Amino acid sequence: MSLLELDDVHVAYGRIQALRGITLRVEEGQIVALIGANGAGKTTTMRAISGILGLQSGSMRFDGQDLTAIRADLRVVRGISQVPEGRGIFPGMTVAENIDMGAFVRKDRRSAQFDADLARVYELFPRLAERRSQVGGTLSGGEQQMLAIGRALMARPRLLLLDEPSMGLAPQFIAQIFRVIEEINAEGTTVLLVEQNATQALGLAHEAYVLETGEVTRSGTGAELLADPTIQDAYLGVT
Repeated sequence: MSLLELDDVHVAYGRIQALRGITLRVEEGQIVALIGANGAGKTTTMRAISGILGLQSGSMRFDGQDLTAIRADLRVVRGISQVPEGRGIFPGMTVAENIDMGAFVRKDRRSAQFDADLARVYELFPRLAERRSQVGGTLSGGEQQMLAIGRALMARPRLLLLDEPSMGLAPQFIAQIFRVIEEINAEGTTVLLVEQNATQALGLAHEAYVLETGEVTRSGTGAELLADPTIQDAYLGVT
């Protein structure tokens, strides 16, 4: 059984049809990538999974349980955390306060496990450890992205939704972010990744889906899509 299942999912913004029957599977332990042009429905898919957007029709299941009527905050409790496009940190809070906000669902704040998870976030992102007293809004774009990921990890997600984690970042930050994605996946966190940098995403992904105008048009392993001439021409800048 898949960890996450979307079946014939339709989502609309008023009269605008954003998703037109999306069906996809995310197996536990995988990195799954969603690629496609701007407006293809990638972010809409992520928002539907996290509960920010409701479904027009179709179904979603997480770990075998129906998600459709579950509120967004309770989806975090169940193990789904999202790092939104644009990071979405709290700019007036410190790094430490932002990270603590990610742990709002936890009841073990005085436990050794909580302390170990916090230490792990700072180990993954040493810059955050150095800046834990700094206000989030004064960080660079790359540091804010690290903060958004660290905050999400403090909820101990089984499924981490990453929406455009490399957007607008300098190359050195992009390399670090992708190393961390690979590392946390190796430690057991399943990842659903939306990424404009299709080459990076497909190189990392176990499975991948191509979205076009709200529909899945191709799917396969990351390696298969990376080697596909049609995908190369459309998304990888290879002709």
